[in-house]
Amino acid sequence: MRDESGADQTVLALLAGGGETGAIVRSHDWSRTPLGPISGWSPTLLSIVGTILRSPVAMVVMWGREGVMIYNEGYARFAGDRHPEHLGMTAADSWPEARAFNEHVMATVMQGETLSYHDQEFALNRKGQPEQLWIDLFYSPIPGPDGEPQGVLAVVQETTEKVLAKRRVEGEQARLEHMFQEAPGFMALLEGPDHVFRLANRAYLDLVGRDEVVGQRVAEALPEIEAQGFVDLLDRVRDTGEPHAGAATRVTFESGVTDRNEERFVDFIFQPIRDDQGQTNWIFVEGYDVTSRVRTEQKLQVMMHELNHRLKNTIAVVQAVAAQTLRTAPSLAEAREMLDARIVALARAHEVLRGQDWKGGDLRMVARIATEGHDVAGDRVRIEGASLELSPQAAMSFSLAFHELATNSAKYGALGVAGGKVRLTWLVADDRLRLEWCETGGPEVRVPERKGFGSYLIQRVLAAELQADVTLDYRPEGLVARIDVPLARLSTHDLPPVEQALQNA
Repeated sequence: MRDESGADQTVLALLAGGGETGAIVRSHDWSRTPLGPISGWSPTLLSIVGTILRSPVAMVVMWGREGVMIYNEGYARFAGDRHPEHLGMTAADSWPEARAFNEHVMATVMQGETLSYHDQEFALNRKGQPEQLWIDLFYSPIPGPDGEPQGVLAVVQETTEKVLAKRRVEGEQARLEHMFQEAPGFMALLEGPDHVFRLANRAYLDLVGRDEVVGQRVAEALPEIEAQGFVDLLDRVRDTGEPHAGAATRVTFESGVTDRNEERFVDFIFQPIRDDQGQTNWIFVEGYDVTSRVRTEQKLQVMMHELNHRLKNTIAVVQAVAAQTLRTAPSLAEAREMLDARIVALARAHEVLRGQDWKGGDLRMVARIATEGHDVAGDRVRIEGASLELSPQAAMSFSLAFHELATNSAKYGALGVAGGKVRLTWLVADDRLRLEWCETGGPEVRVPERKGFGSYLIQRVLAAELQADVTLDYRPEGLVARIDVPLARLSTHDLPPVEQALQNA
C-alpha cells in the first residue's frame, strides 16, 4: 500500500517518529533532489534516516558526494530559522558562511576517515544575522553494501553556553589572580606539613627579597625565617587549627644584594584552611609591611622624648638667664629690655633647631639668625666660614654667645655707630674649630671695669659646656673675641645642660 506521495507504507514505517521534523521529512518532495523519492531510497539510507529521526541528539545525514541533507528534530532546533529549507540542500549550500569547512569535511569523510571537533567556533546566520557560537562536531562515513562510503553522518552538539560560562569563570579567575598579585598586602598560600609555597603575590616576594618561592618549602626558601621561629608558629597553626596573628612583629630577611640583613616590621596572620576531612592542609599567610609606620612611631617617640628634654632644658635656661639678668642689671627697666632680647635670642635658636627636627643646627645659620637683628641692611656683619653641623646644645650655646657679642657691639662697639663693621670668621684645623669675632670702625674700646652677664656667658658657658678656650681682647680699635673648641664637643649630645653653666656664671 502507498500513500498519496506514492511511498510504500512499509518504507514510511521505517521513518516513523521524529516529531514535527519527522513528519516534514516523510512529506517532503524528495524527487526534486538528487536523492529522488523516498520509495527509491536504498535500505542503508532508510535505515540511517530512521535511526536519526528517533534520536534525541542533533544529527544530520549528508548523502552522496553532494552531501544532500536529512536531519532530525534536534538539528532542526539547532538550525533555527534555516529549518526546514535545509532539508534536501547540499552541505556546501546549507551554510554559505561555513562552505569551506563543510567542503573539507565531505571530501575527508567520503574517503573513509572520521573527524571530530571540540568547541569549534563559527559565525552562523540562524536568526537573520550572524551570531558567534561554538559546536562539538563528530563526522563518520556511512558505508554501503560494498563498504565504500555512501554518505556522512554528523552529530552536532552546541557548546556555546558551556564555552561562554568557561570564559566567564576563566575571566573571573584571571581577575582574581590579578587582584591577588596586585594586592597592597602580602599574601601566600602554604600547603602540607612542610609548608610548601603554592601561591605568593608580588608584595610577598618584595617583602622577602626573593624572585620566586613557589614550589619550595618555607624552611628551604627562607632559612632565616625558620631561625626566627616562624616555622614553629606555622607548625602550631597546623597542629591546633587555630590562627595566629602578629602586630608590628620584627622579622629579618637575608639580603640577596648585600651581606647585611634587612629588618622589617609586619602585621600578619597565619590562617588555617581545612580540607574535607577537617584537617589543616593549607595555611593562608596575609599581612602588611608596616616598617614605615613603626619607624615613624619610633622616631616620634624619640622626638617626644627629645622635646620633653628640650622643654625642660629651655625652661631651666630661661630661668637661669632671668635670674642672672635681674641680678646684674643696673635697673629694672634695663633688666626687662635685656631679658626680652635674650629670650628672643633663645627663640631664634629654637627656630633653627625645629627646622632640623631638633637634630642640631648649622653654624652659619646660627650666626646669621643671632646677628641679623643688629644688621638690618645685611652689610655690617660679614660671616665667613664653611657649614658645620652642631648638636642642639652646642647650637644653643653659640646662639647665646653670638647674641651677647652682637648686643654688646650695638651698645658699646662697632655696631653702635655708622660705618662700624663686624667680621665673624672660622676655620677647622687639627680637629678644632677656631672662631674669631673682630670689630672695626667703632668707638675706641676700653677694658670694662667690671664684667657683665654677657662676658660671663661667653666665657664661662662656652668653657663649661664645650670645653672652649675663650679670649676677649679689648683692643682700642675694636673688640676681638676668639673661641677655640674641640670638634668632638660640637657633635656630642652628652653635654652638661646650659643652665648648669649659667647657674655658675
